[in-house]
Amino acid sequence: MIKSAFIPLICLAACAGLSACAKPQDSGVSRDQMVFDPLYRGVDTRLLEGDLVNFHVAMTGARDDLDVHQYAECAAAQYALIRGFGFARHLRTTVDFQGGVWRGDAIYTISSALPRGLKTIDAEVTVSNCEDNGIPTV
Repeated sequence: MIKSAFIPLICLAACAGLSACAKPQDSGVSRDQMVFDPLYRGVDTRLLEGDLVNFHVAMTGARDDLDVHQYAECAAAQYALIRGFGFARHLRTTVDFQGGVWRGDAIYTISSALPRGLKTIDAEVTVSNCEDNGIPTV
């Protein structure tokens, strides 16, 4: 039987242990002030059907989900160019953070003409921006 005086200590220890597994939280520091030491761990590309492409990216040292989204976008832009297309449209990205590794699962469509929608990217412009920012592409 656990004495009631120890229950708060056990709860505190359990919560502290679980918080070590959680995604980094907003500390009130602006994104530009956060330490950014990325290690890009690769892209896995899968053509799903026709113009629909799935990108799995992994990295460490990201500040937040946005860094993972940008890495996937760079991969999608370069992939579009490799395939002879000039544009891509973002459909969805899910991000997971576990064991210090950020993983993104993104789906894009690629096309030769500017696609409909709000989340379109010009592949050449995007790849150039990625190079300027040191984000690798496919």
